[in-house]
Formats: sequence, C-alpha cells, structure tokens
Amino acid sequence: MSNVVVLDNGAGLIKAGIGGERDPTAIVPNSMGRPLSSKKWLMADQLLSPDVDLTSATVRRPFDRGYLVNPDLQSSLWYHIFSNLLKITPSQSSLLLTEPLFNLPSIQRSLDEIVFEDFNFKALYVSDSPSLVHLYEASRRPYGLVSKAQSSLVVDCGFSFTHASPVFQNFTLNYAVKRLDLGGKALSNYLKELVSYRSVNLMDESFLMDDVKEELCFVSLDVPRDLQIARKLGKDNLFRCMYVLPDGITHTKGFLKDPEEPKRYLSLYDKCPRQVAGEQNDMVQLGNTDHSEDRNRSNGSRIDLTKNEFGLTNERFLVPEMMFRPADLGLNQAGLAECILQAISSCHPHLHPVLYESPILGVWRGGSLLASSPDFDAMCVTKGEYEELGSARCRKRFFH
Repeated sequence: MSNVVVLDNGAGLIKAGIGGERDPTAIVPNSMGRPLSSKKWLMADQLLSPDVDLTSATVRRPFDRGYLVNPDLQSSLWYHIFSNLLKITPSQSSLLLTEPLFNLPSIQRSLDEIVFEDFNFKALYVSDSPSLVHLYEASRRPYGLVSKAQSSLVVDCGFSFTHASPVFQNFTLNYAVKRLDLGGKALSNYLKELVSYRSVNLMDESFLMDDVKEELCFVSLDVPRDLQIARKLGKDNLFRCMYVLPDGITHTKGFLKDPEEPKRYLSLYDKCPRQVAGEQNDMVQLGNTDHSEDRNRSNGSRIDLTKNEFGLTNERFLVPEMMFRPADLGLNQAGLAECILQAISSCHPHLHPVLYESPILGVWRGGSLLASSPDFDAMCVTKGEYEELGSARCRKRFFH
C-alpha cells in the first residue's frame, strides 16, 4: 500500500485518499458547522450525516475568496480527516497537496508549516489543479490528442473563482491563465436570492441551497427557447421540480419530491430544433386560447408553505448561466466562454487548434497517478530540506 496521501484541498470540498487508488477515500466539505440546536461544532464528514439537522447552521470555512485565511481551522480539519477517515500516521507518510494558482507566498509558508511542523509529514509535493488534470487525461488516453500534443486546456470551476488554464508538457502556462471571479459560492448565493424572493426565505441556508444547486441546476443549450417553454407551460413544464425542505421531525435533510423530475428536460435535447420550434408555436396557441386555464394554473402553482416545499423552474438554468453572463450580476468581467478564448489567444498560435479540442477531467486522479509513480519521491521536498533551507527555497522546486 502506498504511503502517499493525496489531498485536493479545495475551498468548498476536500478530496482525500491514498496515492495509487482510483478514487479518493473521502469527499467532504472543507468547513465546520454548528446546528442551531447544538453547541458542538461538526466538521467535514460529520456535516454529511443523515441524522444532523443543518437548518440555519452557522458555518466556518478556512478559505475566503479562494485563499486560505484561517490556517488553524484548516489544520483542525486535516487532523480529523487524517485520523478518522484515512487513518494514517503523517510522520510515516508523504503528502501530495494541491493549492490555488498564484497562491500568495505568505499562504504557502503557512501551508508548509502545517505540513512539516504540525503534522510532521516526511515529504511534500505541491501542485496546481490543471497540471494534474492534464497528467490524468494523458495517461487515460495514451494515443489521444492530449498525449500526442502534450498540451490541453483545463477549465477549473471552483468554490470562489474559475480558471481557464492552458497546460503544456505537465506545466501550467501561468502567463496565459485567465481568471473569472465567479464560482460555486456566488451561484449558490444567487439561487438563494431567487428562491427567497419568489417562494420562501432561505438566505441563511447555505448547506441546503448547495444541495439544491447540485441536484437541480444545469447549463441550458438554448436559453431563449427554454425561457419561452418555462413561461408557456405553467406548472406542467419540463423544467419544474419540487424540493421538500427539512422539517426537523420526520426528516432532517432536504430532498427531491420526485427523483425523476430533474431529468425531464433532457427530452428537449433529444429532438431536432425544428420539432422543438413547432412545439413552441403550439404552446403559444394553447396559451392564447384559454386564459382562464392559465390563471388556474398560476393559482395552483403558488407555494403552500404548510407543505414545506418549493418549486424551481427557470432558476435551474438561469443560475449557471451567470458563469457565461457575469454582467447580469453586476460583475464587470468576461464570461466563461470569453475567458477560454482569451487564455487560448495568449498562447503560441501553434497550440491553438489543440487547446480548442481538449477535454475537462478531475484533479484527484491525476494526483493519485503522480503519487504512485517511481519518480515521486525525487520530486518531493523532505522535512529535512525544509528545516535546512526554509519554505521559500524549497518551493522553487515545484516551478509554479
């Protein structure tokens, strides 16, 4: 068994496991939460327990706006993961750790202190996410485009921001990386506002609305068409889904009223554009011929708060659409499509055709692959080197 711990330390989720395995042992929130009914703080996997009611829970996160701001809290979360989930002894293990692109030197020093002084790991290797994704994809398809061209474009949509990162020969081209200051947290907050305005106040329900977003939101392939369909069909439209809120008695977690509802919209993309356009015309005619039926549908779609549930329709695709149209949220910056274009345009013209064709895959498996390679030990900084040379000089080995 490998003695290398692979830690994809995101601001929203931590993916932790042992090098050489295909999947991480644990995927848990990188946060602590305290339920209203308790004085005890719960952390990581404890927040996922089906018996825990996180309604209006207080949340503490070690990251803010994509950067580590509370090293002590991060250390506590790691200790819980290493001891209770991975069950490893850090002093007998090496660590492969991911960190954000363009991480500040002061934060890098804090991380090194945690790794070597708090946990006494034998050795450390630090990587950014895009290079690990590239490594995994190249190994998965040894005769594919990424392997032959030795380059790819990785889009990393994180908790606080999104990066479009060109990678060449396992090195991220930092000069070409473009960042969008929009991530999962902003989308969850936007969804909170929409639901709270239209249905029930959920502005304090961070954990709950994260679940709603992950379960129900999707990227529309044709926003104007889908908006028209959502308006004309009332409560029977293909986008409508009902989400049941926790009541603290019979269930402590929210859930979908009908697990099949979120998939109904997929039938739209199975049909040709002409068929869908024809159906839209029929919908308009139906809407114009029976106004009383529309009014009845509208009245019937009002949320009965005694049932402890709410419905989503066009919010399901309008929330992710903000990644492509951040100006609609008042953010004066390019959308995701333009960020990708700018990142590719910043590279050598010979790389453009390849970068436009490459896929997007996960980080942890690339780290697991690297950790199990015979060259991994030589790539690491050991505890002895850290104590002799210090953090700044050791970091130069990682070339980023």
